[in-house]
Order: sequence, then C-alpha cells, then structure tokens
Amino acid sequence: MIDQETIQRIMDATRIEEVIGEFVSLKKRGANHIGCCPFHNEKTPSFAVSPSKGIYKCFGCGESGNAVGFLMKHEHYTYPEALRWLAKKYNIDIVEEQLSDEQIERNNERDALFHVSEFAQKYFASLLYENEMGVAIGLSYFHGRGLTDKVIKDFGLGYCLEEWDNFTKYARANGYSDNVLQNSGLSIFKEDGKVYDRFRGRVMFPIFSVSGRVLGFSGRILSKEKQAAKYVNSPDSEIYNKSHILYGLYQAKNAITRQDKCYLVEGNVDVISMYQSGVENAVASCGTSLTVEQVRLMRRYTKNVTVLYDGDAAGIKAAFRAVNMLFEEGMHVRVVLFPDGHDPDSYAQTFGSTRLQEYLRDNEMNFILFKTKILAADIKGDPIRKAEVLGDIVRTIALVPDLMERTEYVTQCASLLRIPEETLQNELAKTLNRKLYESMNHKPDPGDKDLKETGERDGKQVEAQEINEQPQQKLVIPFALNPAQSQENKIISLLLNYGNELIALAPQNEGGDAAVERYTVAQMIVGELLGDQISFVDPVCQYVFNVYAEHINKGDLSVDAQLFVTCDDEQVREKVIAMMMNDYSVSEKWKEKKIYVPTKEERIRTDVEESILTLKLKKLDIKIDDIDRQFAYLSDDDEKLMLISQKMSLIKIRQRLGSALNRVIS
Repeated sequence: MIDQETIQRIMDATRIEEVIGEFVSLKKRGANHIGCCPFHNEKTPSFAVSPSKGIYKCFGCGESGNAVGFLMKHEHYTYPEALRWLAKKYNIDIVEEQLSDEQIERNNERDALFHVSEFAQKYFASLLYENEMGVAIGLSYFHGRGLTDKVIKDFGLGYCLEEWDNFTKYARANGYSDNVLQNSGLSIFKEDGKVYDRFRGRVMFPIFSVSGRVLGFSGRILSKEKQAAKYVNSPDSEIYNKSHILYGLYQAKNAITRQDKCYLVEGNVDVISMYQSGVENAVASCGTSLTVEQVRLMRRYTKNVTVLYDGDAAGIKAAFRAVNMLFEEGMHVRVVLFPDGHDPDSYAQTFGSTRLQEYLRDNEMNFILFKTKILAADIKGDPIRKAEVLGDIVRTIALVPDLMERTEYVTQCASLLRIPEETLQNELAKTLNRKLYESMNHKPDPGDKDLKETGERDGKQVEAQEINEQPQQKLVIPFALNPAQSQENKIISLLLNYGNELIALAPQNEGGDAAVERYTVAQMIVGELLGDQISFVDPVCQYVFNVYAEHINKGDLSVDAQLFVTCDDEQVREKVIAMMMNDYSVSEKWKEKKIYVPTKEERIRTDVEESILTLKLKKLDIKIDDIDRQFAYLSDDDEKLMLISQKMSLIKIRQRLGSALNRVIS
C-alpha cells in the first residue's frame, strides 16, 4: 500500500497539463489549456485543462477529473497504477505503508488466489494442445464452434480433463495448498476426505479483470448428462465477484472506447464469436442477471449500449427489467433482435462475419420504441392490458434524463399505442411528479392513487398503516425544475472556487465604531445560510455545503476543493468539476486598450453578498407559492387567516431583501 504522505507528495508534484499533454495536443488559452477531447471524436477543441485547479473538463462529452482520473480513464489504470505512473514521471520514491498482520495475511491470501488462478489458466490452456484428450475433446469442440487458434489464445481458453482430481494433484505438486485451492473454487474438498476438480470434463473460459488478471472461470460441460449443469462458474472469493465483472471486457475495452459503443450479449461464446467476426466491443454478464455494478463498469467506457437478443419473445420480455436498469444509470440503450433460431454466435456461423456486421448496423433500433412495439402486439383490444402496457412504457420513459428525448418518445410511443399524445404526456407527468415527491420526501406520496390496496407498489411492500392514513385530498406537486437551481449552483460555485478567500467586513462594535474583520467566503456563506436555516433542494449542492459547514464548525477555515474532485460519487465529482472549471477568462487585450474589466476575484464580495440575498429571495418565493397552493385546499377560516398572516410576514421580508438588492419587489 502507498502511504498517504507519499500520495500527497505525488499529487503536489503533478502538473496536470504536463500529464495530459503526453496524450493530448494542448494549446494555452488564457489561464487554461485546450485541445481535442481524447474520449470522443471532435474537430473543434472543447477539452479544457486548468493547471491552477488541477482538473480537466470536456464541454462536449462531459468527461472530467484530475490527473489520476485521466490516467485511469484514458489508460485504464487502477488507482495504484495511476499513482505509480505519476511517481515514476516525477521521480518520487514510493514508500510502502507498514501493514498490520491482518492486512498482510489478507493480501497474501489475495496474491495466492491470483497466482493459483493464473497457474490454472495456463495449465488448462496447455492441455488443449499438449494433451491427447485435450486435443481430441477440448480443442475439437472449439474448432467445431468455428473458433480459430488465435482467438482461442486471445481469450485464454482451455480444457479440464475428465478425471476426478487431475488438476488438484498437479497444483499440489507445484506447491499450492489445499486451503488456496478450496478458496479459489478450483477444487472441492468433502468432509469424508475426498477431493475432486470443480471443472472436470469441461471446456474452460477464464474470466479476466479489466487489467488482464485471471479472477475465475466458467466451465461448459461437453457430455449429455441431464443431471449436470451446462455451465459451472467459480464461486465468489476474495478476488472474484460475478456481479461486479463483465466477461470479455478485458479484450473489448479499447474497442468500446474507440467506437463509443458496447454490445451486450447473453453468453461467453457470443462474445468470442463476435470478436472473431470483427465486432470486438462485446461483453456478457458472468452467469448472472445484469447488475448495477456491471452497468456502471460499462459506463466507465461508454454510455451507449446495444443489447443483442435472439428471436425468443419470452426471453425479451423477461429482460425488460434489466434494461430499465441501464436507463436508470444514464445509458443510451438500443437493441438488435436476431431472427428466430439465431443468436450472435449462430448467425456468424451461418452467414459469416461480414453479414453479421451488416445485420448489426442495419437492424439496430431504439429500445423504448422496440419495447413499445413488442408490448403493443399483446394488447389485442383488451383495455385492461392496454392500461398495463401504457404504465409500463411510461415508467421506462420516465427513466430518460433528457427532456427533449422524453418528449420525442412520448410522440412516437403514443402513435404506436394509438392513443392521444396528451394522454401519454399526462401519465408521464404523474410518474415524474411521484418520483420528484419521493426524492424530496424520501418516502412514497401517501396520496398517490397508484398505491395499491394490497400493500404493494412497483413491486415494493408498503406498510398497511401508510395505506390507511391516506389523506382525503392530494397535494399536487407539478413536475418542474428546482426554481432556485441557478442560485444554489452559484452559491456552491463560489464556495468551490473562492471558499478560502478572505473578505474584509466592517461590522460596528458596541461603541458604534467600525472594526474591520476578515472572514473567508465559506464562513460568510455558511454562517448566513445556517443562520436562516436555508437548505438546498439539489442533493449535490447540499452535500458540498454540508462538507464546508462541518469543516468550519470544527474551526478548519481552509477546505480543499480536491476533496470533491476525488469523491467516489460520480454525480458529485462531475458537477463539482463543472462548477470549478471556467471555460472563459478575461483577455489581457482589454488592458492594452485601457479598458478596465473587473475580474471575478475583484468582485468576490459583491458576488457573495448578492448571491446569498438572491438565494434567500428565491427560497421565500417558494414558501409563498406553497402557501398559495395550500390555501386552495383549506375550508377552515381560522387556518386561512393563519396562512394569510404567514404570507404577509414573508412578503415583508421579501421586500427588505429586494431593497438590499436594489430591486423593486411588489
């Protein structure tokens, strides 16, 4: 492990423009450097690097991060690998942190699992060409599937002999302990002392990490035993977790990045067959239903995924839920449906690689429209089924983050379902309202009519008490952008860019004299907003504000914005970097023309004061609007009078704020 002091020395020495300059041609523009983004194809430079802040941001595709993040993204390094690359570049000696006995033992176990897995892969691969049974059974199977020797070696394929403990004996003879063999899942030890190879009599598909290390195996049986499972996978271990791994990603990652697209298929052989056919950007889940972790792994390389299905309609419908997960993670999803009786492997075997590539190109369709067509075919004049299909489609459209894209889906899906566009739009608005309500209140809307009496909604159990306590009237919350979003962003941007800057204030002391005091921008913002109990609707803004408030309450007046640049949460990281990265600067030529243009730094105090007042004004407007909405639902006169009194008090405060901002507030 690299100790924290060494990591800090590496980060202090790193100059981001020098690091990125080794991979991207950069030109200086003002305080920043610009170039063409290495993560998407572009001719006009939109990739900016800020040396002063140590971050980069592409204003075209949105990629952002620091020097370590760039190396991890561009070179597919792990975090330690990126640090070591930087240490080598800047001639910094790596100091390894002293590990505890427990950490040493765990690392030794992990190392042993890696070693035995790589040892097993090499052994199984050698049997294909050096063992008589391996050639006759294993190699002939792969050749029979149309795989070339080059592809067999590229994917490290192999064969485990049809003997009880052939591999276990060989591993023991090479010094591997029974404990390591058992923990790796390669050998199974029974209580009666018997031992046998987990993968005996199977062709072997090693599963690699992103960096190319062997993590586990998937073994396919070749005999026709009805009792035996067709595929057997390695059990989860210290190094292998099938829900966090995509088969073929190691071989496909560069092609995925280059083409900005990933094909998602069902099986290992499909991945290999497509690779051999020239479609090298394909992956598959490792013997499990698609998981969030696997989707996020894909998203590291692209946001565009095309799902490939065979012609079985039942299998397609069963996979709809998994595809919704792709939308939830912000992926752009398309689909290719193969003719009945074909999958990617069989299609390539039957028609060849050229026809496969043509078919993928010519038959790709948008997933939501594809899903709508499939489900619409099931309606058959049944109004109940039609309502169910409508709800299903609306829930999928609601997962799409882009407003214009959602609007286009509404238009096209309404046409496919033969319903008025307004009907679909209203249903979508209801769904989005419910999602907004739940995101703001962290619980389902109790007045939601979609809350079933059975105590279920969207497949989730709901307490019976919540159902019985539904109010008679439903508070309608229109789906709209956060009205104070721009001001929330402005406040957080000031914290990130100028939070540690000092501002001179002159509050009057008890004698009426002005005593100049200096406060940081962060102190001023946090003190003002906490004093008025103002919170943020945007969760990222609230998170950043909370971190600053926590530091200031502890007496730490200097907060390093790099805390957020290296945050594990991608949403926080991307938004913070966007706020920190200025894609413009004041030209020096203004001074040559003797025209004075105040810089942002010179306007910090004014910006801070105006932004705080404006945010308070926006929050007051929201409270007054809430009172107006509540008023329409009240019948009790006393409650109405109380609301009127509250509104008048808020209006007076609103007018004072407007006066301070030199605005006329009615």
